Amino acid sequence: MAVLVIKKIQHRLLAVATLASGAFAISATLVPLDAQALPLFARQTGQNCVSCHAGGQFPELTPYGRMFKLTGYTIGQRVAVPISAMGQITYAKVRDTSKSDDPQADFQKNGSPVFSGGSLFFGGKVTDNIGAFVQWTYDNYAGQRVGDSGNNDGTFQGKPSADNIDLRYADRFIDANRDLVVGVSVNNNPSVSDPWNTAAAWMQYVPAASVTSHRFADANTPFPGNSTGGNVAGINAYAYLNKMVYAELGFYQTANKGFSFMSGGVNDAGTTKLKGANNPYWRLALTHEWGAHNLMVGATGMVAHIYDDNVDTSDPNSIHRVENAGIDAQYQYILDPHTITAQVAYMRQKTNYSANTIAANAGIGSPLGFVASDGVTPLADANDSDTTNTFRAKLSYVYQAKYGGSLAYFNLTGTTNTESQSSGYDPVTGTIASTDPLGLGSILSTRVGGNLSGNPATRGFTYEAFWMPVQYVRVGAQYTAYNKFNGASDNYDGLGRNARDNNTLFFYVWGAY
Repeated sequence: MAVLVIKKIQHRLLAVATLASGAFAISATLVPLDAQALPLFARQTGQNCVSCHAGGQFPELTPYGRMFKLTGYTIGQRVAVPISAMGQITYAKVRDTSKSDDPQADFQKNGSPVFSGGSLFFGGKVTDNIGAFVQWTYDNYAGQRVGDSGNNDGTFQGKPSADNIDLRYADRFIDANRDLVVGVSVNNNPSVSDPWNTAAAWMQYVPAASVTSHRFADANTPFPGNSTGGNVAGINAYAYLNKMVYAELGFYQTANKGFSFMSGGVNDAGTTKLKGANNPYWRLALTHEWGAHNLMVGATGMVAHIYDDNVDTSDPNSIHRVENAGIDAQYQYILDPHTITAQVAYMRQKTNYSANTIAANAGIGSPLGFVASDGVTPLADANDSDTTNTFRAKLSYVYQAKYGGSLAYFNLTGTTNTESQSSGYDPVTGTIASTDPLGLGSILSTRVGGNLSGNPATRGFTYEAFWMPVQYVRVGAQYTAYNKFNGASDNYDGLGRNARDNNTLFFYVWGAY
């Protein structure tokens, strides 16, 4: 039977690739809006949102929702118009905006509601074994128009682009002694294929707008993640045995040529360039269900070979190697009217810099020319490699699939590197200055986002309350409080800004159809 399963998967690989091209061709003709959930899946299965999503809250999946995803989004009847859309309005208020040379630039739209943008989804069942999840997102604040003077004139410009894409072939084999699900996923984001919400692609679920006042909202706090991010191209094979053991192995490459639709809307300079297809991703998880409870413990990892320059990939000495390894766990209690979810995830990432980067930084101390606090002594050379450790934990509760709240804790630690400094002591003036009033050509430090220590340490909590007055509409409020940012609790930028100054109140409203 195992041989037959393998042969059947091999025969379907070509069908999956063909589906991928067709999926992009269809999605590219649709008008993009912002979305995050797929009501079309509810229409396909005939089930309420709470069947697939814990407490009805996207994207946390129930055991049924995980099986729907693992079997390739094919449960139910194919719908005539497999499209869903969602739009989002957000609001952010940063605690302190006074310690800035240009508050309008450092805190754009602070205290003002904005229409963040939207996504268009299409997918669901294609055949009994093939299904899709395709997200095309429009960012209403993707950039700012450049005026005649060469500077941003304050006018924002929107931009559509490919977001998460997951195209699948899957089959399920059940007999008296075995329940086996096998499948293949063609996707553009390592871990987007994962069915648990401790995965890098799914743990963050309330996006912020691309304006600077939203930079400290929960969406931009540390989350475990893989170095490639999205808009790459991979083919993953997975198996789920007896609802107990899940294993997945995939390989990723640059989203070009036949896979260019995986990075649609992203220009060449913004597309991650990987060396070859030898960039493996893996996932292993053990699961158990009993009564209203379900539990998962797992491990994941990836090795990626990434070019320093996304445009020039001709130099083999410009490749840095990034190794990710993580562990995670999730517990759920689901019994109407109560839903409880507890999640923990830890990711260690080691970045080994390219030969070109190491050579360029040798013997120059800080690449920006900063010196020690005495104003004279050069800083140490930049590191040949760096390591970061990201821990994330979250506890959420939902009542009657309508009212809920959550508490999240985040903690990022890592090695100190002069390469990471964006604030420091100027050898000309011997002080930290964010302006150059004397015109001496001195080095400018960065307020608000600056880093004096060269250390990435960031730590804090996010408190959230939300309400779903009707299905597919969610109203929520988050408060993110920092007790460490960019390596320090106080004066992290060297210009008087403290971590708690970044505390942010964030409101959001999203609706989907």
